[in-house]
Amino acid sequence: MHTESNFYLRHERAILGAAMVLLFLVAWEGLERGWWADALRPLIGPAAERWQLKPIFISSPTLVAQAAFRMFLVTGEIWRDLAWSGLGYVLGLALAIAIGIPLGLAAGWYRRFSYAAEPFLSALNATPQVAFLPLIVIWIGTGLGARVFIIFLLAVLPIAINAQAAVRTTDPRLVRVAASFGANDWRLFRTIILPGALPFLLAGLRLAIGRGMIGVVVGEIYGSAAGIGAMISQAGSRFQTDKVFVGVLTIVAAGVLLVEVVQRIERRFDVWRAPT
Repeated sequence: MHTESNFYLRHERAILGAAMVLLFLVAWEGLERGWWADALRPLIGPAAERWQLKPIFISSPTLVAQAAFRMFLVTGEIWRDLAWSGLGYVLGLALAIAIGIPLGLAAGWYRRFSYAAEPFLSALNATPQVAFLPLIVIWIGTGLGARVFIIFLLAVLPIAINAQAAVRTTDPRLVRVAASFGANDWRLFRTIILPGALPFLLAGLRLAIGRGMIGVVVGEIYGSAAGIGAMISQAGSRFQTDKVFVGVLTIVAAGVLLVEVVQRIERRFDVWRAPT
């Protein structure tokens, strides 16, 4: 009993998470197969039919699994869309990192630059970036450039804002000590600011990953002929709900995997966080 208790405590997170996912899948499967309608029929009569939904509306885990097996391993039709979406996502996220980190660090360190950049960062943060889609299509079109730009717009803000906050939370005593020994701005950034900001930058990257995934779907639904978002849009218009769920769950799985990787890296740098 003691051994079983220790095993549960060591794996409590995985056990509880798996149990809840399994319960959700069983409940979902029951809606399509009519399990809950059959169970409730003796109690509420014909009204129980509301608890049995047709696959055209909700599909089911088994139908989604069959569609995923077919699309990934039989026809391979989803790989082209994955490659197309992945290219735009990597380019957009890389551009957001390349611009967001220097922008945020500079806005946090240089007071006058912060005064100039703050209105734009605040305005963009308060604006739903997808509202710019019609203009982006007019300016750039519906190709790869438009998708990269919308992903960049969605991902750059959490990175820049976190970088700015990281600089402002740096212990000023460390900066004063380094400055007293003649350290210039570059040495301060390299030895004090950047190491202290790294956990914040990784937290911003974790947020940017999720927002970038939104950009993938939104950018491709709006006008792209290929990609996971376009596949979801086309399948939805044909009432192929199993393919819609395959696309959605593929994006979810990719996002969860990337976030988990960043979280693992982030935990390695937790010791660098300032004490609270």
